[in-house]
Amino acid sequence: MVSPSIRRGAALVAFSVFLTLILGFGLPAVLNFAAVRCGFPEASVAECIVAVYLVFVLYVAMPSVPRGSVKIAGKAVLITGCDRGFGFALAKHLHKLGFTVFAGCLLKENGGDGATELENMHSDRMKVVQLDVCSDHQVSQAVEFVRSNLDDPEKGLWAVVNNAGVSTFGEVEFTSMETYKQVSEVNLWGTIRVTKAFLPLIRRAEGRVVNIASMFGRMSNAMRSPYCVSKYGVEAFSDCLRYEMKRWGVKVIIIEPGNFIAATGILTRDTVAATADKMWKEAPSKVQSDYGMGYFEQQVAMVRSYCSSGQRDVTPVMTSIADAVVSRYPYTRYNPMEVHWWIRMQIMTHLPAAISDRLYF
Repeated sequence: MVSPSIRRGAALVAFSVFLTLILGFGLPAVLNFAAVRCGFPEASVAECIVAVYLVFVLYVAMPSVPRGSVKIAGKAVLITGCDRGFGFALAKHLHKLGFTVFAGCLLKENGGDGATELENMHSDRMKVVQLDVCSDHQVSQAVEFVRSNLDDPEKGLWAVVNNAGVSTFGEVEFTSMETYKQVSEVNLWGTIRVTKAFLPLIRRAEGRVVNIASMFGRMSNAMRSPYCVSKYGVEAFSDCLRYEMKRWGVKVIIIEPGNFIAATGILTRDTVAATADKMWKEAPSKVQSDYGMGYFEQQVAMVRSYCSSGQRDVTPVMTSIADAVVSRYPYTRYNPMEVHWWIRMQIMTHLPAAISDRLYF
């Protein structure tokens, strides 16, 4: 039997050949037809290919076009999930830019390292607030804390960055309903809960709602269904909110980071081992016998190796979020990810599923 890796390699080669033929013969004909209709002379095949490749390179490699910046002085931002990872780095980054930062930390009352370090900055513009996005009570308290600490509450809050998130792994038959609920409670319902609570302040400022989704909110992956379900939900919620907030002058922006597991530690080898042990013990005996311990351990080993993968520098994510908060005309979606993930996302979201399934699964 041919191994999956060989089949996948052969499929990629076949797709590359197909794409080359399309670019070499079909695309020039289309471009020449368009050029003639616009009154331009016909171009050669080489010129057409170079033009398409140039557009691709410019799109991927060129920096963003400046779109103006808002005045930062006097503006405040609330960020959730500032105990570590993106949220912790972002709190420092936006503070450095000149914002007043309300850093929501789950572990503030427990003396968490992230909350403690932010408090030790001893800055009037860095205000750490206890915030569990799963708690209606704590979210309400955070709203009151922010309102009472704004220089001018009538001018509102400039931005909310919904960053708090958790992740897990596991095939559907090994994943409990409780796990699905726990992941969505933070990633999806937490985002909705915080957004709804702070929207009145955001509307007063005609500000921003910035939601951290994921590339797995646009394309799914095996072994990650709880996470994908929650992030797809964040994407849908953000789109709906964007339509509704347009009349208020509020912009809703989605950040779709690629693989930053090594940088954020959202999955670690220890958590993978503990989760796998619990998952196997709680799986129905029929599922255990059908899949087998060997297969299960192989999948767990793959996830464990995944924990050290991805980008270690969070600068691309910080740059994207900062642009979403500061730019006068921010993009609707930002994709801070490696090029190969970006290409995969385009293939999986634009080509027929039959093609992307053969390439990646």
